Amino acid sequence: MIRTCSYLVAIAFLAAFSVMAQEPRETVAKVDGENISAQDLRDAAGVSLSRLEDATYRLKQQALQSLIEDRLLSHEARRRNVSLESLIKTEITSKVGAVTPQEIDALYEIYEKRWQKPESEVEGQLRSLLLEQKIKVRRHEFAQTLQANAKVSVYLDSPAPVRAVVGVDGPSRGPASAAVTIVEFEDFQCPFCKRAQDIMEQVLARYKDRVRMVHRDLPLRTLHPASWKAHEAGRCAEEQGKFWEYRALLYKNASGASPEQLNNYASQAGLNVSDFTKCLDSDKFNAVIQKDEDEANRLGIQGTPFFFINGRLLSGAQPESEFVRIIEDELNKPRTDRGSKTSEVDKTFHNSGSSQ
Repeated sequence: MIRTCSYLVAIAFLAAFSVMAQEPRETVAKVDGENISAQDLRDAAGVSLSRLEDATYRLKQQALQSLIEDRLLSHEARRRNVSLESLIKTEITSKVGAVTPQEIDALYEIYEKRWQKPESEVEGQLRSLLLEQKIKVRRHEFAQTLQANAKVSVYLDSPAPVRAVVGVDGPSRGPASAAVTIVEFEDFQCPFCKRAQDIMEQVLARYKDRVRMVHRDLPLRTLHPASWKAHEAGRCAEEQGKFWEYRALLYKNASGASPEQLNNYASQAGLNVSDFTKCLDSDKFNAVIQKDEDEANRLGIQGTPFFFINGRLLSGAQPESEFVRIIEDELNKPRTDRGSKTSEVDKTFHNSGSSQ
């Protein structure tokens, strides 16, 4: 299966719109008088349908927010008795900072393989992309200040969540009794996974013992040939109780995964390097990593990072607000509702590997 390391996995948006445009009925089919309900259909389609509905909702949400911001800007221009173009120049474009060489270098590093050109040849494109992003950010910030003082009501309903049954037998952080469990399928050499880790640290710090995080291996060998060995190394570190420390070093040095570098990280993490090397040379954790990959195939995962929050999927390096949205929704549900679609998941929540 070909996967991509991206926080926007290619999805058939038009197909999703077609699905969402039809108001579901309680009974969608009958076989010899026996009903097949809309919920039966959702359960059967599972993750695939949830991905389409979630992508459609996000697209609608983004489009709606853009429309709201357009209206807010137009109203503010009328209030000030100036043109919309003048308002945008005064409050947005004139207040956007210049693109720095450091920002260009950082963006080029993320997309270096995609560009396949020297940085000097694409510097202009990178600068334009970064400037466009800065303008979007500033526009949103200004619109948010206007929205805070305006009467804005949003009636867009989010799709009903689909919960996948996901194993949690990997290294974990947080108590097994946590109300919310986040399972992450990740690739230690994926730049988007690396970016997601800062967000996850913020989430874990915010919710403390109410959230538990579980690691699952998904090295994307077609994109990152050295990633499989890095994941073996992570499991060898887990054997000595240092998985999370070693994982941090792998992300810090994502491009380096030679045997010498992996041993060096073991030393930095305070591992017994001799035992670590023996473990790594033995390939003893190949089956464990393959098991995670097999489960990713079963779940239809197409890229990394990929999260399941109490079984509810969230793909890509999403902002903290997206995690907060789902986590708060889960925390506000009765415990029975949180586990209504994940009874098998709840059973495995108490049978994890190492924890921190």
